[in-house]
Amino acid sequence: MKKLSLQPLTQATFAPFGDVVACDRVSPFAINGGTTSRFHDLAELQASGSQAKLIVSIFRGQAFQLPLAIDMLEHHPYGSQLFMPLSQRPYVVVVAKPGELDEDSICAFWAQPDQGVNYHSGVWHHPLISLQQTSDFLVIDRSGEEANCVEQQLSESIQLQLA
Repeated sequence: MKKLSLQPLTQATFAPFGDVVACDRVSPFAINGGTTSRFHDLAELQASGSQAKLIVSIFRGQAFQLPLAIDMLEHHPYGSQLFMPLSQRPYVVVVAKPGELDEDSICAFWAQPDQGVNYHSGVWHHPLISLQQTSDFLVIDRSGEEANCVEQQLSESIQLQLA
């Protein structure tokens, strides 16, 4: 079994796959008479296809323990998919670049509780990997007539582990 170590999630390391959604990426500006700080335009949201629209959901992910066997990845050909943690717990992001799945390019990130991720359209990723205990995530993704989830089994399991 191949092994995959987690690396810190930063905008620079995650750029080939999408956006890190975090307040430290931009300078806020005051709104609502100065009572609120707005951290504006934190992700490039994408939606294409027939009757396409962006939708907001909450996903409740069951907790996993590391090490964890990764056997499949998925991607969304018609839109981005943004995950923002609502629980104050770290989680794991496993991704590969869009296009034909290159299993040698799979990488994994340790995401902090104040970091969200926005997978760009076509980016391969593992379904939600919550840690410690069941966790909620605000999710913004695409709804439309076309099926927008393609799953692919890996030729060999990858053991996800701490470095």
